[in-house]
Amino acid sequence: MSDEVRGAVVAGLIKLAESPDYRDRADAGRCLANFAEMPAARGPLSGLILDAGNTFVTRATAEALLRRQDVVGFASVASGLAAADPNHADWIRTAVLDVFGVFSRDRDAAVRECETLTGAPDELVRHGASQLIAMLAEINPILRPAQD
Repeated sequence: MSDEVRGAVVAGLIKLAESPDYRDRADAGRCLANFAEMPAARGPLSGLILDAGNTFVTRATAEALLRRQDVVGFASVASGLAAADPNHADWIRTAVLDVFGVFSRDRDAAVRECETLTGAPDELVRHGASQLIAMLAEINPILRPAQD
């Protein structure tokens, strides 16, 4: 897909993120997570992670970003987590559990990615990455590699 088309998609999703309907904002968060590496998506994603109107938007957006299982998604969630109030932090924790509660290999890979973020230049990302690592450490995944 061309950068021009991707930019148009992100622009449309940003408009959807401004909707008064929480379902629209949750959909925007889920979809914008696919474009989290684009600078235009970063601000709206931050706003959706800390949505003031409905914590369902927080959970849906955080879950979609975590499902990317990459440094961009983890950094976005970490930044939001560092700025979150206790209620939003609880819903981010729920998203972390939902995404990483099944496979230990996914949880372990997430911990490694977050460890790299603890050295990020952005203080919110560093602080949030430490919080994410603590959340991930509390998870006892259902499935682990077979032992010989």
